[in-house]
Amino acid sequence: MLLPIHEQGYALSKIREAIEKHVAVALPAHAAYQQAHSKASFSRLLSGLDLPQPRTLLVRTSEDVLALDRFPLILKAATGTASRAVWPVKGPRELAAAVRELARCDAFADDVVAQEFIDAPVEHAQAVFDRGQLLGMHAYRQIARGAGGGDAVKESVDRPLVREHLTRIGRRLDWHGALSVDYLTPGANDVLYIDCNPRLVEPMNALLAGHDLLSLLLRVTRGVSPEALVPGRAGVRTHLALQALLGCAMRSGSRLELLRECRHLLMRTGVYRGSQEELTPLRIDWPSVIPTVFAAALLLVRPGAAERLVSKGWGDHLLNPESIRIIEGWNGPPV
Repeated sequence: MLLPIHEQGYALSKIREAIEKHVAVALPAHAAYQQAHSKASFSRLLSGLDLPQPRTLLVRTSEDVLALDRFPLILKAATGTASRAVWPVKGPRELAAAVRELARCDAFADDVVAQEFIDAPVEHAQAVFDRGQLLGMHAYRQIARGAGGGDAVKESVDRPLVREHLTRIGRRLDWHGALSVDYLTPGANDVLYIDCNPRLVEPMNALLAGHDLLSLLLRVTRGVSPEALVPGRAGVRTHLALQALLGCAMRSGSRLELLRECRHLLMRTGVYRGSQEELTPLRIDWPSVIPTVFAAALLLVRPGAAERLVSKGWGDHLLNPESIRIIEGWNGPPV
């Protein structure tokens, strides 16, 4: 059994038919994977399905980007994560700086996404499909941000509208396997989709809410035809202590704020009231806490080390325009 957990799925989908002869794997056709992986292609998919997204313009040249004059806005390279390929722009000076970064990372090899900035809560939904049929979906809201904009604290929510939209996306793409989306909620019954990840992203909140997406994905991978899961409970709060500490250090740079955050984590107060740890659960896996304790000690001595820890730990394994060109151009021997 082969379970792609990150962007290696892009390369594996390219040779899916060949590897399926040797190992069980749940991946869609490569063309479908491309649509979900590229921010520009995902925006086009949303438009084609008449699904909501912020006001969006796809641009191809630096001159087109520099001509934008409605601020604030968000610029996105077609390839990359939210922490490395997204630039908030408040005015012309930041726009020029973002264009330089886009050029440096070869983003103009594809369309660049220019999107209206909307200040609204962020939510995420994770889903598992069996050849276009939605079998399970879980959604949660970001309660507190961590390093790189990731979720330090999250809480499960019930989103029937998102379930309906994901059903349509899965059918259009004939999706097979896991798919996750990010969206904004500017109103109680409004959603605006902003990103898509062709994989299962942090499924522990779903598990603790009674919605075991990982086991469902494993059954789909094995070729079993499981029944659709009953939706999980809303209001289940979880957190990642390491993300919370790194995010606190990057935002404040203050030892006092870090000490306060540590106290809230240990005492389960503030946003951590009633919350469960996802990554380093002390009671069932005490050695997993060691990296978090080490990071906390380091950050209390040098809060500025958070930037280095984040940049060192993330990014080397991510796709970029060059690696995508290599994958697309590969026509090697069958696997």
